[in-house]
Amino acid sequence: MSLETIRLSQQAKDQLSRLKRTTGIKNWNILCRWALAMSLQDPSTPLVKDVPTDSNVEMDWKTFAGSQGDIYLALLKHRCQQDGAEPTDEAVSHTLRVHLQRGVGYLAGRKDLRSIQDLVSEASV
Repeated sequence: MSLETIRLSQQAKDQLSRLKRTTGIKNWNILCRWALAMSLQDPSTPLVKDVPTDSNVEMDWKTFAGSQGDIYLALLKHRCQQDGAEPTDEAVSHTLRVHLQRGVGYLAGRKDLRSIQDLVSEASV
């Protein structure tokens, strides 16, 4: 799998659907960016090793990353190196999938997230 198309697991789709309702954030890609950032800031390696891509939610890299695509790509490559992997296309794609899955779980587990402001407040801590 390459970074060209990012497909979510059914579990992540369900969690993001709930987050969309509670926060009022309408776009998958915005929530996914927050999820990725939350997971990448955790220095531990995600426990998830294989993420199913069994939902009908998918987006291309440009939609996911927007105008900050180079920054997200650099962050993913850096994380690969931190985790002891060569930042090949396959490794970067895998890193994105596992961190996205973990990050969505982090967001979904936060019962205090009710708005965009709650996300911004969390980021400033």
